[in-house]
Amino acid sequence: MATARVLHLINGEFYAGAERVQDLLALKLGDYGFDVEFACLKPGVFDARRQAREARLHNVPMRSRGDLGPGYRLARMVRENRIGLVHTHTPRSALLGTLVSRLARVPMVHHVHSPATDDTESPLRNARNALVERVSLRGARRLIAVSSSLERHLCDRGYAPERIREVPNGVPMSERRRLDYRPGEELVVGTVALYRPRKGIEVLLEAVARLRAAGVPVRLHAVGPFETPAYEQSVKDLVQRLGLQDAVHWAGFLSDVGAEFRRMHVFALPSLFGEGMPMVVLEAMAAGLPVVSTRVEGIPQVVRDGQDGLLVAPGVAEDLASALAQIATGDVDARAMGDSGWCRQRRHFSDVAMAAGIASVYREVLNA
Repeated sequence: MATARVLHLINGEFYAGAERVQDLLALKLGDYGFDVEFACLKPGVFDARRQAREARLHNVPMRSRGDLGPGYRLARMVRENRIGLVHTHTPRSALLGTLVSRLARVPMVHHVHSPATDDTESPLRNARNALVERVSLRGARRLIAVSSSLERHLCDRGYAPERIREVPNGVPMSERRRLDYRPGEELVVGTVALYRPRKGIEVLLEAVARLRAAGVPVRLHAVGPFETPAYEQSVKDLVQRLGLQDAVHWAGFLSDVGAEFRRMHVFALPSLFGEGMPMVVLEAMAAGLPVVSTRVEGIPQVVRDGQDGLLVAPGVAEDLASALAQIATGDVDARAMGDSGWCRQRRHFSDVAMAAGIASVYREVLNA
């Protein structure tokens, strides 16, 4: 199979779910005849933490959200390096990618990881991002939605269904790496995130406090960085107010998240909104952990309530505490749920399946 070159335009200031998708694609797409390069618009964290070290990376910083200057340099690079397709992942990168696509006369596809209209806590920022996305995606040949809920969202926003392809996220398959739980033991609840308000960590802390007040032995193992120092301080102030200083361990950012799953009995993701298809949920399932999460966007497509874990309404600490209590008391079989999720991830949400789906979209566009 002849190799085609693809340029992924990414922000690059974080290494979270969407960046993990791009990293895994760079590792796997070579098996399907595509050579991936990256262009980072906010250089830094992604380059330091990515696993796909063999993929060429170009730092092309934008001075501001509306700075289109880098687009001309990237278009020249695309032509000189004979790159055949541009793949964008955010409203910011789509804005620049549209310019690159037109100047270099190569097609563009756009990956929708979360709804632009409901991605942050700021209505003004969401409206701005949605407008930028709307303008930028007029020329995109295909829109890749990571979940059925996002596919419906795009259709509701007026995008033609024939332009949209659903390609679910995927992660590498793994051996089971959980702590098996016996009712009556101290329950270790784990969570992994780039902590920002929409992740709902405050709700999880309140749920842990409720359980401890009811006499249920439980502690929280939290992995990942905070979005800002100010938000970190506000969350840790809440820990103090709830009296959870001895019940919460903040592990911070760790490159080997898989090893941390061995310290958890159950994985919790109490997201409030903005979850197309969370990579950390898939990774927890790959480790054999039962999942307690919220009925938000793409999560119910992955976690079947009562089979692979338990789902609750977002933002309700009482419901989250009740779900965790069912595991603590043995009212549900946590091990069976973990095993079910482990099998489900292998069948439907692997990195191999994700790369195959993206490669199919690339071929469709390039052969049109």
